[in-house]
Amino acid sequence: MKKVISFDLDGTLVDGRYGDLVWNHGIPGEYARTYGMTLEDAKALIRAEYESVGDGDILWYEIDYWLKKFSLTVGAAELLDRYTGEIALMPDAFEVITALYSRYTLIIASNAARIFVEKELAHTGLAGLFSHVVSATTDYGMVKKQETFFRKLCRELGISFEEVVHVGDHPVFDHDVPSGLGIESYYIDGHDSEATFARRKISGLKDLLEALK
Repeated sequence: MKKVISFDLDGTLVDGRYGDLVWNHGIPGEYARTYGMTLEDAKALIRAEYESVGDGDILWYEIDYWLKKFSLTVGAAELLDRYTGEIALMPDAFEVITALYSRYTLIIASNAARIFVEKELAHTGLAGLFSHVVSATTDYGMVKKQETFFRKLCRELGISFEEVVHVGDHPVFDHDVPSGLGIESYYIDGHDSEATFARRKISGLKDLLEALK
């Protein structure tokens, strides 16, 4: 019997535009002003630096690391506050979460740094609907690409893998890794053409309600 539903956050419950603005507009904008270059040139340079690390590395998610690396004086909190008005829920997110709230224990399991997670949950009004909120990178010092993350999460919650459903928009971190442990996982994407094995796919959060019936 399923007891817990674990959700990724960015791109799953919260629109990825907010994070994109911070990482791919805010930081390049500060870099362009600091070093007297065009925004487009700064974006290209910084994107190349991000890609040299990759989203499987914990440094990808550590905003303080990047601000220090680029010698920028803006603080992380100030940068995040600048775009708070752009935080928005994904379609059907509030409806689906409130529908599941009385039936399951709901948790957040995100790679995003806690500074992002807390701001997004508070601004969208979702914070009080989750009994457990985990930033893999801030709280566990790892990325969800490791089975160790889901093992630790389930151990903390005192539940078996078979009692959990995980939902997210990353084919590997949110589907392949937890599925390998026996966690029922759903990948939100309609364009996955590179699957190495069959994935449980849903086109949006509303489909999750049907899948759980």
